[in-house]
Order: sequence, then structure tokens, then C-alpha cells
Amino acid sequence: MADLNFAEYVAGLVEKARKAQAIANNFTQEDVDLITAAVTYNLTKPEKAKMYAEMLVEESGMGIPEDKVGKIYGKVWGAYLQMKGQKSVGLIEDNKETGMQKWAKPMGVVAGIMPVTNGEATPIVKSNMALKTRNAIILAPHPKCKKLNVVIVDEIRATLKKLGYPEDLVQSVEPEYVKLQTSQELMKQCDFILATGGEALVETAYSSGTPAIGVGVGNCVSIVTGKTPMDKVAEMIVKSKRYDNATSCSTENNIIVFEDCYDEFVKEMEAHGAVMFKEGSEEKEKLKVAMWPNTPNDHVLNRAIVAQNAETIAKIAGIDVPAGTAVLMAEENGAGLDHPFAGEKLSPVSGVQKAKDLDDAIDKMMACLEYQGKGHSCGIHTNDVEDVNKLAAVAPVTKCVVNQPQCLTNSGGWDCGFPVSMTLGCGTWGGNSVSHNATWKDLLNFTYVSRQIPNWKPEKAEDFIDADVIAKVDA
Repeated sequence: MADLNFAEYVAGLVEKARKAQAIANNFTQEDVDLITAAVTYNLTKPEKAKMYAEMLVEESGMGIPEDKVGKIYGKVWGAYLQMKGQKSVGLIEDNKETGMQKWAKPMGVVAGIMPVTNGEATPIVKSNMALKTRNAIILAPHPKCKKLNVVIVDEIRATLKKLGYPEDLVQSVEPEYVKLQTSQELMKQCDFILATGGEALVETAYSSGTPAIGVGVGNCVSIVTGKTPMDKVAEMIVKSKRYDNATSCSTENNIIVFEDCYDEFVKEMEAHGAVMFKEGSEEKEKLKVAMWPNTPNDHVLNRAIVAQNAETIAKIAGIDVPAGTAVLMAEENGAGLDHPFAGEKLSPVSGVQKAKDLDDAIDKMMACLEYQGKGHSCGIHTNDVEDVNKLAAVAPVTKCVVNQPQCLTNSGGWDCGFPVSMTLGCGTWGGNSVSHNATWKDLLNFTYVSRQIPNWKPEKAEDFIDADVIAKVDA
């Protein structure tokens, strides 16, 4: 490994990508629509989806195959249906009134940096995003899904070849080169970076000198007001927390519950397979040490618990829980290194806090987000539109979910309006450049054409400033 020349290796990948992308520059809308449809169809055939899901669980030791199959369909189909029929080549807007035209252009070669948590769907979605926009893409996987990434990319390349298009529009970093140095070189040598991963990775992307969209830490907080049926609330939260063993950063990491419905909430959660560890209990302390071995010095998670099921985590912690336990909950009364359950967990474990009312709940949510996950998302279970308005008006997040399971909503889904995406923008709150779920549209450059229109300059300020404003200024 000491002999590997990462800069030279990446330069070779980029050279091949540029040659392929030069051909893609001349693709028609019909070309990219055919390619993306074919990739979607071929890569989501039932036997392939099952194989990819099982391969990732085996290679990474994380997640649940059945849920990963669902994720492949949900994300790949959803992302494709969003781009189907949409213009991405040539003249895409022509406004006669303003005399402006908008022409869509590719960015060039995209570096697709990916996490292990969604290693089954992300390479397909990011490849289709690039293909829709006539870009080439080089996919750099997490070390724990490098074998699967090659298998998926090889299938995409075979699809391109069969249709008569350049295979090198989509490339994978070879397993022996799946190293930090390769990702760093890709970030330097490519034209654009589409990065999903941890905070350090995103910081590297944004500091690389190459234009980037990067998203990192999530630490979703949900507020339970007691104004909606508690059995439905518990059902949604457990469904979200246990899905794929919480590989998503969009699960309910923290649940803030009004005091007057707290006991009912705990009872319903337990009825749906959750176990609560009370503040000050021996079990909570064991779980804390098992999850954060260096607590309270840092918030570095024990990798052995990441994306494992609740029973496995309890066993690691030396705690007895009933067979079939789906979610572990721990009472918490603050946020910070001394209160680690208020942070991200990447596992079916939630911190739970009591709140007097909505104002108190929002204050506690703010403390959690200041600790970790600011910018990502929050949720609320309520039937009162004013509760929603109050939360949405002040929450420093880009996604606010109402009466829905967060894991199955934040990244887009069949019953919500969020764009389907594997890259969830967190705005400047989260150190990101976008506040929306990144889609194929984020991989386009635009040329704007201007033509002369009738002069619309007013003669004097009084022609367009309201009279009451003038009266106040001149009084």
C-alpha cells in the first residue's frame, strides 16, 4: 500500500471521465432520458435489489436487508420519477416577457463521496443525477461498502455499454484505493463535489477549493404534545427508529414529551416494543458507557453499536431486555458532553426529555441542536396548526416534519412533499451551502441569454414608492 500513488491514480480516473463527458456534452434530452430510465429499471430488478441489500449488510455488518431493499426502491424510483420528463439539456426556459432564456449545461466531472449507511441506494441515485445532467461521476465509497460499490457501478457501466454510451461516465474507486487520500484527490481534481458523510468529510469537501455540496451530522428532535393519538405517535416513532437499524441520520434521536402525556407516551412506546431506562438508573449508565466509551470526554460512538438492533446493543451494554425489543430509550435532562443521549446515535436509541409546554419543549430542542445536528430537521406530533407555526418560525432546521415518522420523511417519500434525495442540505446552520434536499438540478450550470425588452424605468421615485411611505419619510 505504501507504493500507491493516489494523485496519479485519481488523475487516470478523471482523464477517462473527461473523455466520456466530452461525448456526453452532445447528448440530447432523449439520450439522457433513455439512460436514466434504463439504469433505474435494470438496477432495481428484484433479484438485484435483494442482492445489493444482502451484500451491504454482509460487508458492513450494519442494517437490515429487507429495509435496504425498500430503500433502494424508495430512493432510486423516487429520484428517477422526479427527473422523468424534466428538461435538463439545452434551452429549458424561454420567458418572452423578460426576454430571458435559460440554457442547462453540465458541470463536468463530479466526485461522489458516499457513506456506508446508505451504500445500497446512494451510488445508483448519484449516478442517475449525473447522467441526467450530462456529467461524468466518480464514486468514492466508504471502506465498509467498497465491494458493493464496484458491483453496482459495474452494472451501471454494463447498462451504458449495452445502450451504446460511454461506460466511463460512471466509475468506481477500486477497493485497494478506497482511502482518505483518494477522496481528497478526487475533491481536488474533479469539477464538483457531491459529498454525504460525517462532519470531518464535509469540512474537507468545503475546504478543498472545489465547488461542493456537502451534508453531515443529523440529530433529529421530535416534540410530542399529546394532542394526537398516542398509539399512532408510538407506532410512527418505533417504525422510524428501527428502520434499517437507524442507519439514517433522520431518525428521532431525541423525543421531547409534554409532562401531562409523558406516562401515556412511555406506556404506548413500551407496547410497541420500546424499553425505557430511567434517569439515574444502572441500566442507563451501562448503556451510556457502552455507546460512548470515552464519555464525558467526547461524543465518539462505539462503532460496535452503530446500526445494530436494540437487542444487540443491550447485550453489548450488559443489559437484559425482553426478546423482540425494537427501541431503547433513555431519560435525559440536558444537552452536551455530560448528557450524550441528547446527541446523534446512529442506532435505535433515543433520548427522552420532559417539557412543561411548547415553549419549554422548543428551548430543550434548541439545546439539543446546539449540541449536535443544527440545520438538519425536527418534528412535532400535534393537531394544532399554531403549534406547527410556532415551531417552524424559530427552529434552526431546514426540515420540519408534522405527524410523520422522520426517517421515512426527511429524505423524501411517497407520502410527503420533500424531494427524494440522499444528500440533505442543512443550510448555513449545519455548515452547508444549500438548505434543500439535493437533486439532479444541483448538478447543472446555466447560461442566461438576454434580449432587449421595452424600457421599464419609472420617471421618478413617486411613481413606484407607496404614498404612505413617502408621507412618513417627509413628515
